[in-house]
Amino acid sequence: MSEIYDLAILGAGPAGICAAIYAARAKMNTIWLEKKFVQGGQIVDTYEVDNYPGLPGITGLDLGETMAAHAEKMGLKPKREPVLAIEEENKVKVIRTKKNEYRAKTVILACGAAHRQLGIPGEEELSGMGVSYCATCDGAFFQDRTVAVVGGGNVAVEDAILLSRTCKKVYVVHRRDELRAEKILQETLASCENVEMVWNSIPLAIEGTEKVESLKVKDVHTGEVKGISVDGVFIAVGILPNTEKFRNLVKLDESGYIIAGEDGVTDTPGVFAAGDIRTKKLRQVVTAVADGANAVASAQRYLMEN
Repeated sequence: MSEIYDLAILGAGPAGICAAIYAARAKMNTIWLEKKFVQGGQIVDTYEVDNYPGLPGITGLDLGETMAAHAEKMGLKPKREPVLAIEEENKVKVIRTKKNEYRAKTVILACGAAHRQLGIPGEEELSGMGVSYCATCDGAFFQDRTVAVVGGGNVAVEDAILLSRTCKKVYVVHRRDELRAEKILQETLASCENVEMVWNSIPLAIEGTEKVESLKVKDVHTGEVKGISVDGVFIAVGILPNTEKFRNLVKLDESGYIIAGEDGVTDTPGVFAAGDIRTKKLRQVVTAVADGANAVASAQRYLMEN
């Protein structure tokens, strides 16, 4: 019979790393799995993180490495093994990878989420150099500049409103002639004098050499193509949580997020969710690390009670 761990942590973004630190401090017998070479999750793709307390201006890569080094100093380092499936056998969670099978009494799912991309030229090349997926994270870098927001849902409209407060001009590019966002948000957006709607338009390319210089868009009705001079492009066309493998393990909401509160507790006993993978209002590094700590506390409580 293989070893049964107290805890298995899946994912090495901020939530998973913080969970590893807290698990190590609690002397829990822990197995930690991550599919990527680099730890830190989405933040490693962020050029600069300006809102993490105590470390203003740190690069995303440096923040990820610093966090991972902390966990390693505590004695935990993730095994690089993509998880294929999780099953439950007599209250024990069986985690299957391509090479191995691990058993644990509790599991923290911290596999994060990924921003839905447009898949257009320039998007990947200029990511972090004017292309952003988070206005809350990066909006401050575009004070008194001109930006475009792509999308028409709540997040896109909220981003445009937020950016309008500090940017000189905000274009909102939407493929239809009306927004999908809640009416109250649409009313607030309409009152922003420096916001201009670009209706019935789809983005074709993000242009620039070392940084974003313009957004090329196409009118879906006329076929007309034009360039909009901007310093930044904020893409808000949805987020895809990495939950497909857990669909039969825990309950998901209509958007695919794991239903769990701040304590990380899911509807499956002994399974907890932390970070961007769970239902929550704000997905930031600070909320992810808080989730990691809370999930470990909940796992400890579960082990004591069972």
